[in-house]
Amino acid sequence: MSVLDVRGVRKQFDDHEVLRGVDLSVNQHEVVVLIGASGSGKSTLLRTINLIERVDDGQILLNGDDITDPGMNADSARSRIGVVFQHFNLFPHLRVIDNITLAAREVHGMSKADATERAMKLLVSLGLGDKARDYPDRLSGGQQQRVAIIRAVLTDPELLLLDEITSALDPQLVGEVLDLVRRLKTDGSTILMATHEMSFAREVADRIVFMQGGRIVEQGTPAQIFDSPQEPETVQFLSRVRH
Repeated sequence: MSVLDVRGVRKQFDDHEVLRGVDLSVNQHEVVVLIGASGSGKSTLLRTINLIERVDDGQILLNGDDITDPGMNADSARSRIGVVFQHFNLFPHLRVIDNITLAAREVHGMSKADATERAMKLLVSLGLGDKARDYPDRLSGGQQQRVAIIRAVLTDPELLLLDEITSALDPQLVGEVLDLVRRLKTDGSTILMATHEMSFAREVADRIVFMQGGRIVEQGTPAQIFDSPQEPETVQFLSRVRH
């Protein structure tokens, strides 16, 4: 069974149809990377999967549960998904360790001791152990984004959504965040991510999905998409970006 099944999802804002019947599945331990120009629907798709935006039509299933069913508790569904956005969204008034453990304690019922122990192991393993008691404004952008990712994976979510997580970073900080995603892939996380980092997408993805105009135009392995794209729209897009 797929971890995620998106079936015929449509989303419209005023007169603009942003998602036009999207069908997509993500299997367990698979890394699927969404590519496409800004405005192609990548971020909106991720926001509908996390129920930040409600779909106008279609279904989204998480391990077989229809999370778009009106009877589904949205907060319960969201608690099964880890999300990291391009802006770190850390609480400025909380120390790093409290930012990481807050949801684990308040939403998932993890004890403070267990949450802190797990968080510290992750921080230490990523060279951030000495930052646990710092406030976010004492960290670089790359460090803040890694903290946001640690927060998202602390409770072993069924699915991890990453939305342009390097786009707000200075170029020299991008590598350290992408290294963490490589590690998550090695550890077997199930990931759906949108990125403009084409070389990274080629390296880390099991499958590339090219979106344009709110629909999926083409998908396949990195070699298929980057080396032998079949659709004219894909060829045109890739001709404009470095990959």
